Amino acid sequence: MLDEILKFNQAFVMNRSFEPYVTSKLPTRKLAILTCMDTRLTELLPAALGVKNGDIKLIKNAGAMISSPFGSVMRSLIVAIYAQEVEEILVIGHHDCGMRCFDNQAILQKMKNHGITEEKIEFLRYCGIDFETWLNGFEDVFESVRSNVDLILHHPLIPADVKVFGLVMDPHTGQLEVVNQ
Repeated sequence: MLDEILKFNQAFVMNRSFEPYVTSKLPTRKLAILTCMDTRLTELLPAALGVKNGDIKLIKNAGAMISSPFGSVMRSLIVAIYAQEVEEILVIGHHDCGMRCFDNQAILQKMKNHGITEEKIEFLRYCGIDFETWLNGFEDVFESVRSNVDLILHHPLIPADVKVFGLVMDPHTGQLEVVNQ
């Protein structure tokens, strides 16, 4: 797969196919979006929101979830606010998300099936990794979005003038439902 990607990339650069994507590093809409890494949202989400390259800062992860108030998602949002002029944040979850009712025990078993030893897992537990929390999912997408919005709104490093909204998207149609206002 890498060879195919590199071959395509070489032609992309040589043909100057990058030119339509040239933009500033600052988001023109002063907006950051935290959403899920679900493949159905890759092109659907920007199209359904009417955003194009350069409009937003897009942060994607499993379930559009903030797993730690001082982890990489919050760090990215804080950098977006203070270094990239973001004034508004959208947390966008979606129906039929793979993190809904996520089975962290099944993932631990799959790790073992791929050669991760019980000793390594126990060592990480000893180091403070709580797999049941770290690999958590959610039961209700609306509650998950609300919880993440609340975490952002009440974070000690998020200024009060930054607006934060939660939405849930249909991954088939792109229709949005507002969770909070």
